[in-house]
Amino acid sequence: MLKDTIASIGPLDDAAMAACQLRIDNLTKPLGSLHGLEHLAVRMAGITGRPRPRDLGKHIILMAADHGVADEGVSAYPREVTPQMVVNFCNGGAAINSFARHAGAKLILVDIGVGVELPPMAGLCREKIAPGTANISRGPAMTREQALQAIAAGIRVARVAASEGAEVIGLGEMGIGNTTPSTAIIACYSRKTLSELTGRGTGLTVAAVAHKADVIARALAVNRPDPADPLDVLAKVGGFEIAGLVGVIIGAAACRAAVVLDGIITSAAALLAVRLAPAARDYLVGSHFSCEPAHKEALKIVGLDAYLHLNMRLGEGTGAALGMRLIDAGLHVLNDMKTFGEAEVAVAQDGPGALRQRSDIV
Repeated sequence: MLKDTIASIGPLDDAAMAACQLRIDNLTKPLGSLHGLEHLAVRMAGITGRPRPRDLGKHIILMAADHGVADEGVSAYPREVTPQMVVNFCNGGAAINSFARHAGAKLILVDIGVGVELPPMAGLCREKIAPGTANISRGPAMTREQALQAIAAGIRVARVAASEGAEVIGLGEMGIGNTTPSTAIIACYSRKTLSELTGRGTGLTVAAVAHKADVIARALAVNRPDPADPLDVLAKVGGFEIAGLVGVIIGAAACRAAVVLDGIITSAAALLAVRLAPAARDYLVGSHFSCEPAHKEALKIVGLDAYLHLNMRLGEGTGAALGMRLIDAGLHVLNDMKTFGEAEVAVAQDGPGALRQRSDIV
């Protein structure tokens, strides 16, 4: 499944992007003055193949899983919070429920590796690979086959979302301790030290952050993941929800849906997805810069911009939901503003605007 899905990822539509850019350049404003929103609108034109996309269907896919490395005390919260929060999501009581409603996005919850058997709950997809990963500070998180199974699950979930009309898919996650494997993944591709990459997660003390960096160092030393083999990195120091999100990214790109990232965990998944499927990068959209230093590093390695500086560190897909609203804003600019010709406003007489703006664009 993975090989065929990667092969089916197509390029962005250059003609749609050019037509979109021409209209944006001729809207009643200085050339490029809405910068990021303009880039988002053009990117969505390329992804959808429509010069003026609007009213795009939105889903947020939240993958939940537990991590054996949580036993090393790398999180401020105990492991039982993972299943408790999944129940909270299903009951509509978490931040992401509010954010998804605000973004007009359907929230898809996936148990891909929660450590306990959850009761039947409406809206919960069951794709459990195993009840959590092994402790990466002592050995591999999972087998290579389990990593492939989790990626395949993510591809399936993305295909279902696309079949339901999703053209923008936001990524979310839940898993106590999951900033640790995410940082380990990013460290495999970064020249920065672990002390530079390791962050506070859900609110660790300075001493606990140092301990967390130590745990990551042990995980990398014990497992020796091969950066040239993204599946090896994923299997040795990753997580089931990270693997599932890798599949969502690749599956969404194959279905020509934009993928909006959240924080460090989703960006670690994006880093691996792009290593496996370079063409998937064009379908990725950054949202915010989280407090985690490794998040910023992952975005830099992948070559993605983000837009919001809100010092958020929650996860769950909250940043992705805000990113969706930025896409909406960009598309409103594209579709609701008038061109110079439509508004009968004079175009620029000097500078770059004079080379791009015309009164006959309507």
